[in-house]
Amino acid sequence: MRLQALALGAALAGLGISIYLTVVHYSTIPLACPANALINCEQVLSSPYGVIGGSGVPTSAAGIVWFGVSALLAARLLSGRQVLAPIQLAWSTLGLLTVLFLVYLEIVQLGAVCIWCSAAHLLVLLIFLIALTRANGARAGT
Repeated sequence: MRLQALALGAALAGLGISIYLTVVHYSTIPLACPANALINCEQVLSSPYGVIGGSGVPTSAAGIVWFGVSALLAARLLSGRQVLAPIQLAWSTLGLLTVLFLVYLEIVQLGAVCIWCSAAHLLVLLIFLIALTRANGARAGT
């Protein structure tokens, strides 16, 4: 149960980051991020990859949806809905695959890293590891 509480906390933190980045995208609020040769949030977020398929909708909006669903799954699992564990694992696997693609884009295509994005990526990894641990524990009968 403590791991699900951690998953819920991670999802809520990711939700906060995603909301912040979405608000910054649609407003004139300056982005709080240092800029140097490698770390440059503005370069990442203003790139063609900073929006979903050229739609103008920031990728952080997808983060709001992903972390929102992750929070709901973790909360339901905390309340005893164990049947949702495989769904949490599948959802977090989808999130991890997306993160791997986004990290590739940042490092290989853009040559810059967004620390806000990296924080969200680490939270996705944490949620995935929790879901994987739960799935392995269930298979082992614990």
